[in-house]
Amino acid sequence: MYVCDMHTHSIASGHGTSSTIADMAKAAAAKGIQVLGITDHGPATVAAGTESYFRSLAYAPEIRSGVRICYGAEVNIVDFAGNIDLPDDILDGLDYAIASIHHPNLKPGSAVANTLAYTQAMRHPKVRIIGHPDDARYPVDYELLADAAAEYGVILEVNNSSLSPDGYRGDTRPNDLKMLAACRKRNLPVIMASDSHGPGHIGDFTWAEQILREVNYPEELILNSRPEKIREALRIGEARRKPSRSRQSAHSERPDA
Repeated sequence: MYVCDMHTHSIASGHGTSSTIADMAKAAAAKGIQVLGITDHGPATVAAGTESYFRSLAYAPEIRSGVRICYGAEVNIVDFAGNIDLPDDILDGLDYAIASIHHPNLKPGSAVANTLAYTQAMRHPKVRIIGHPDDARYPVDYELLADAAAEYGVILEVNNSSLSPDGYRGDTRPNDLKMLAACRKRNLPVIMASDSHGPGHIGDFTWAEQILREVNYPEELILNSRPEKIREALRIGEARRKPSRSRQSAHSERPDA
């Protein structure tokens, strides 16, 4: 059973749901999820969480409804140099970051440019996952991407939302097959993501699991079934710290209870 879902979104992402983190935790518990990652969109996404919201997560409880909650962000890669939209002092207070390209924030470039954006973002020590690198609008050199993932210890994501018949990133299946072949060649772990906006699809890996089974990806390299491997791969618990009070906004937003 897959008991870890590290890419989900609450109301703070600004679209797709009105559910709070508490709502997400309750739903995760009901579905047997043991570790839930809350990774709301970074502030470059319209109406998403502000910097003060992400700063406040350093003070949020680690256990909700019996589920271990990991507090991260899906940061936006905003240029082909791999820059992201949250500053280091805020990222220091989070468990991890997923770095993704989203169309409103970075228009598609060449395969060379898109690949460079991802690989440069991987250099940031808080970036532990590359989100949905299968977007059909953004051609990528998956051999180079896998090489960089191996070099920096970053995990490439198999995004269930992308592969769903209702997905909006185009026909991502050929890209996922190329990515998985490159990862398999290097014996790299991968992670499935529901990318659930709200509780409805938490822990739903239907399409991601299907493609992994199709290519016979080794079970021991699929991280979602083992919380201890998730913590190790994402370095959770190693570096998260509460930012000093001097770094906090006087009007910091508190995460929902």
